[in-house]
Amino acid sequence: MKRVTRSVALSTLSLLSLAALSACGGNSGSGTDKNAAADKPKPTASKEAQATPAERLEQLVITKADVSGKEVDEAGSEFAFATSQEEVSVEKPVCAPLAYAMNQLPLGEPQADLTRVVNGDPNQAFTYVTLTTYESGRAESTMAGLSEAVDACGGGFTAEANGNTSAYDSVTAEKPVAEAGDESLAFGSTLTFRGISHTVHTQAVRSGDVLAVYFSVDGMALANSRPSDAKLPAAVVKAQNAKLG
Repeated sequence: MKRVTRSVALSTLSLLSLAALSACGGNSGSGTDKNAAADKPKPTASKEAQATPAERLEQLVITKADVSGKEVDEAGSEFAFATSQEEVSVEKPVCAPLAYAMNQLPLGEPQADLTRVVNGDPNQAFTYVTLTTYESGRAESTMAGLSEAVDACGGGFTAEANGNTSAYDSVTAEKPVAEAGDESLAFGSTLTFRGISHTVHTQAVRSGDVLAVYFSVDGMALANSRPSDAKLPAAVVKAQNAKLG
């Protein structure tokens, strides 16, 4: 938990600002050019269909404009518990999807993934939003694996990565903050750090072949050894769900 805690503390104190740059241009062209263009077949595919999986997620992910009063930034990996599934070992393999979901790692075998961190107040919990996209049918089986993990790991589990250990005392199915898409599931997990109990919350939403995983944690409570119960903010979950369609 040490590495996770340091990440949380730094993230809440120093959020990065993002800037998006765009450019466009064109020319009138000659009459011959116009006629030639008219003879060319017009594309029928939508921009979404033409986009790569990674580009598609960039279009779908929540931005600052979607959540008033909050910052939305890329999640850094410097203090991450792990940067890939391969780095994580779980004493109960069935629980692995839970470890991935609570450490901003993609579930299953996605085509692309990205993570954003949402924060409105350094003294409050903040929320990670991880989006992943899959080949046809893979999103459904990935959600099924996560649901199985919630059912099988109620007594808790331990995950290790890069010399760090995260021990979760319990996992409990919960009612989703906001149901959306084709299916939703949510769970809370308790952990003990420096003798203090903390509760974190996670929700997953599948919309077609895209999964959104939300995870909230109170990093300052962990750092300052005070109990916490980091609820998922409904406004953030609803805003991202709306963009998934």
